[in-house]
Amino acid sequence: MIKEKIKCGSMTTQLIAQASIIAALYVVLSLLTYQFSYLEIQCRVAEALCMTVYFTPAGVWGVFIGCLITNMFSGSWIDMVFGSLATLIAVFLTKPIASAIRKKCGDNLDFKHSLLIPIPTVIVNAVVIPFVLYYGYGIVTMGSATSKGAVLGLMAFSIAAGEIISCYVFGPIIVKILREAEKRI
Repeated sequence: MIKEKIKCGSMTTQLIAQASIIAALYVVLSLLTYQFSYLEIQCRVAEALCMTVYFTPAGVWGVFIGCLITNMFSGSWIDMVFGSLATLIAVFLTKPIASAIRKKCGDNLDFKHSLLIPIPTVIVNAVVIPFVLYYGYGIVTMGSATSKGAVLGLMAFSIAAGEIISCYVFGPIIVKILREAEKRI
């Protein structure tokens, strides 16, 4: 099979198609799991797609655009802007980690190295998203309105837990699917 790439600026149509598919998957996964993809107790399963950065540079823009579109359904412009920027920062921080691992492991991503890829996603979201929830939605249900520090701390813990579940439970599933797809191409 001949893989023909048509240049479109500095990106190829293949990368644009991959980013579009990743973005669409992010949106679909987020909307299918809507009940627990938003608000203070959240486990956005679509965040597992940060693992796509290991397989293709299109993962960076696919995850970001998918998150941006998903956050348009949230009802808060603060979430749309800062929640999406948090994801963009996370995938940009993931890219050098994924590149270094890919350089070392090649196509054979082993389990211990796969644990390193989601670290930026977990940390950045745990730091940024509590502020998005507090100021974008006025969520203070994890404490009183007068104990902002405690509320933000509890939300940071909650968001980190949800990200860990998304990335470390669903992430390996994504890796397995992508490995199988990569073998067939």
